[in-house]
Amino acid sequence: MTAPEASVRRAGSYDAANTTWGGLDGELARLETQAALSFDEELRIMRDLGLAGAGPLLELGAGSGAVTRRLRAAEPDLPIVAADIDEKVLAHAAGAGAPLLLGDAARLPLRTGSVGGVLLRYVLQHVADPAPVVAEALRVLRPGGLLVVVEVDSMLWGLADPMYPELASVHGTMAAAQRGAGGDRQIGRKLTRLLRGAGFGDVVLRPFATTNDDHPTEAFAPHLGPERLVPLVASGALSMAQLALATDRWNRFRADPDAWVMLLGFVVAGTAPGGPAGSPWRNR
Repeated sequence: MTAPEASVRRAGSYDAANTTWGGLDGELARLETQAALSFDEELRIMRDLGLAGAGPLLELGAGSGAVTRRLRAAEPDLPIVAADIDEKVLAHAAGAGAPLLLGDAARLPLRTGSVGGVLLRYVLQHVADPAPVVAEALRVLRPGGLLVVVEVDSMLWGLADPMYPELASVHGTMAAAQRGAGGDRQIGRKLTRLLRGAGFGDVVLRPFATTNDDHPTEAFAPHLGPERLVPLVASGALSMAQLALATDRWNRFRADPDAWVMLLGFVVAGTAPGGPAGSPWRNR
C-alpha cells in the first residue's frame, strides 16, 4: 500500500539524518537497539490491552520497521500496515513483512473507519501539535478500535546510579533543542487528557520500566550515550567541552560494575466510541 502523492517532509522535531552520530545509518542502528531494549515490556502491556484483536493495525511513524518486524514475529496473525512520512527511512522497512504507507499522520490517505488499531510509538513527542494526529487516528479507527501510544516524559525518565549532576545542563540543552524544533519531551503527562479530549473512551495509562538487571548497560547507549549529542555540537547548541564531559561520564558509568539504570516509559490506550458497551480490556 503506497501513497506517492502524500507529502514527504521532516516530521516535527525528528530528523533521521541528524538525530545521532553517523547520520541516517547511525540512526537506523539506534532505532534497532532502542526497539530491542524495551519492546518486550511494551508488547506485554499492548497484549494485555487487546493488541491481538486490533487488526488491521496501522503503525504510524513506523520508521525503519524495527518495531514492525518485532510485531510481525510476535503476532503473526495480526495484519499490520507500516506508515511514515519519511520516504527514505520507510524504505528500510520493506523487509518487515507489512505493507508500507507513505503519508502524513495528520492527513492519512485512508478511509474513515478502515483500521482496527493504531500504534503511535515515540511519535507524539516530535509533533508540534499532537491533537490533529490523535484526531486522525480516531477518524481511521472503526468503532471500538484501539489506539495505543507509547511515550516518555523527560521529568520522569527514570534514574541512574551513580548520578552526575554536572550533566544537567547538557540534558537541558538537548530537551531545549527538541522543544525549539517543535517537539515535547514532556508529552507523557499529557497523553490521557489528550486522548479523552479527542473523544476516546476507556483511557488507561500503564507505565513500564527497563533496567540493566535484564539488559547489559551498553544496551542503554541510545538513551545515555553521547552519540545523540553530536548533532547538537554540529549545530552550535552544545560545545565540544560539554560533549567531552558527557562522553567521559558515560564511559565511567558503563565501566562501573555497580552502576544501575532504570528507564521509564508509558503506554496510554483508548477506544474509539461507538463500539460494544465497555472495553474487553478495561478491567484487566
